[in-house]
Amino acid sequence: MGIGTTATNIADFLLQIKAVKLSPSAPFKWASGWNSPIYCDNRITLSHPKIRTYIRQELVKLIDEKFGSPDLIAGVATGAIAQGALVAESMGLPFVYVRPAPKDHGTKNQIEGEIKPGQTCVVVEDLISTGQSSIKAVNALRDGGVMVKGMVSIFTYGFPVATESFKDISCPVYSLSNYEVLVERALRLGFISESELDRLKVWKESPDKWL
Repeated sequence: MGIGTTATNIADFLLQIKAVKLSPSAPFKWASGWNSPIYCDNRITLSHPKIRTYIRQELVKLIDEKFGSPDLIAGVATGAIAQGALVAESMGLPFVYVRPAPKDHGTKNQIEGEIKPGQTCVVVEDLISTGQSSIKAVNALRDGGVMVKGMVSIFTYGFPVATESFKDISCPVYSLSNYEVLVERALRLGFISESELDRLKVWKESPDKWL
């Protein structure tokens, strides 16, 4: 699967399969309203069996190293449902997923699957940006009586607002790769130029004020 650290390997894979797109000159608009030179869609990894398997194996290793064996795995809808299910299957654990908000019909569930008060859980995310959707999932599980040990993700932008928000709710978070590694690998592999790297670094410092 390649030589190097997990963070480097994951960054290389995301770039090679275009799960990450870098466009400093023609930025994307995020749902938050931010202008961004990067767009990340980790669902694309699911279409590549070797990469999908590598990510699943590394997430399992990360959970085992940082949290031991929880009682269940939870995925955050929608991007981490498949990843979380793969992790749970590999670990032989029950799986649930958490919606952004309760359904407005039927059972009006926010958590899909069976949970029991007192169970321990690790939450799987595909991507962490501001962290708000991830924190909603953690809070929903805790409201249901589940003891959330922490969260793992494939990729994080490493924004201070997310770091502080997770600290505020006492939820440790660990990611396989991050923005700094990704943009450095993008330069090394020829996806961007030196001037574009500088622009990408400037965006990371103040993403809400960029452009």
